[in-house]
Amino acid sequence: MTDDANRLMVQQIPHLRRYARALTGGIDSADDLVQDCLERAWSRIHRWRPGSDMRCWLFTIMHNVNANRVRAESRRPTVVAFEDGRDGRGIGPAQEHRAAIGNLGDALSALPEDQRAAVLLIGLEGLSYGAAAEVLAIPQGTLMSRLSRGRAALRDLMAGGLRPPLKRVK
Repeated sequence: MTDDANRLMVQQIPHLRRYARALTGGIDSADDLVQDCLERAWSRIHRWRPGSDMRCWLFTIMHNVNANRVRAESRRPTVVAFEDGRDGRGIGPAQEHRAAIGNLGDALSALPEDQRAAVLLIGLEGLSYGAAAEVLAIPQGTLMSRLSRGRAALRDLMAGGLRPPLKRVK
């Protein structure tokens, strides 16, 4: 079983790297994410069912590893470098300033994490709705809703529209 599993895992590495790069936006962080995903998959290979879709299983692991990283990074304090003796008080207001999004990569990074994952799994990786919903561990209807909102937001961003709405925190 492990020889088949090894072969199937190696076949999925290019797909994992592409999805990881789209998720993280950087080559180094994408390689780290793929390595962590493969390490976790290898240590839990006994949980993989022969005959099931190795690609979906690995994407599920990658999604969970990435979600854990994002959650951990959000809890860390932001480190601000002290540059040239300036304390940053001279920065102008940013309320009315909008950066033009010139390419799809910037537009994708502006999407909320759940919408970006749905768009990438369906659009970039070509997974079916059922497989993508399984990877994200959500119902298929929820996936389709996130995909629809994500595609609409991408169209707006690429057309120079408004940023995606912020979530209200009470």
